[in-house]
Amino acid sequence: MSCTAFVFGGGGVLGACEAGMALALAERGIRPDVVVGTSIGAINGVAVAADPTVEGAQRLVQMWARLAAEDVLGGTLVGRLSRLVRHGTHLHANEPLRELLSSTLPVSRIEDLVVPFQCVAASIERAEEHWFSTGPVIPAVLASAALPGVLPPVEIDGEHFLDGGLVNSIPIARAVALGATVIYVLHVGRIEQQLQPPRLPWEVGFVAFEIARRHRFHSDLRAVPDHVAVHVLPTGQDGQRPSPWSNFRYRDGGRVGDRVERAHGATLDYLDTARLGT
Repeated sequence: MSCTAFVFGGGGVLGACEAGMALALAERGIRPDVVVGTSIGAINGVAVAADPTVEGAQRLVQMWARLAAEDVLGGTLVGRLSRLVRHGTHLHANEPLRELLSSTLPVSRIEDLVVPFQCVAASIERAEEHWFSTGPVIPAVLASAALPGVLPPVEIDGEHFLDGGLVNSIPIARAVALGATVIYVLHVGRIEQQLQPPRLPWEVGFVAFEIARRHRFHSDLRAVPDHVAVHVLPTGQDGQRPSPWSNFRYRDGGRVGDRVERAHGATLDYLDTARLGT
């Protein structure tokens, strides 16, 4: 029996690419049987799981426009620094993101979504990945998207969680474990870009982080069974060298529309020429 999975990776504001990909998939009539996501991919993924139609994907694109226009991670510099001084762990509260999800999602529990959905977060106490597949949906998504230093850890049932990208940035192995036979990978574009040796001090950490996250992805990709077809969708950002500052520009919504449009067009082209389902 065929099982189609959408896998949404992490990547902060670059996640706008995934909204364009999701719209292209919906427009070509490709609907998931299961959705898995991490970090910003948990936010995109839960929106698709709630409504896997063209209209639902269009609402996801509109949500990204809201993210850019309303500056969910906004506030004055003084306000952000004041919060950091008070709490010592994060620059922003997660209430604006909670309110955005509350106004967007039509259900309150994961098991009530139209499509089965799972998202991953990093457990602080156990130092390992934790998958949410049932229970309240908004706390689970907030936990998966709790970017360290930017948003606070999320406590669920006495356990504390940080961003799922710390432990699993593109969770294709989870899709395989759930029985997927066709996997569409929606990602932010870093895996398309070739790394270069660091030349400046601040590039060292960026390159090290990228090696770690890409190693997990490529290892999982090589381990995919032969009977599973994997389609890594294009972002349309070809030729752009990865920026060491992209991880820190989490509030930069200026190029959201461009990222959505490029990924949408590139994915439509890919879907129209690829041998899908094989």
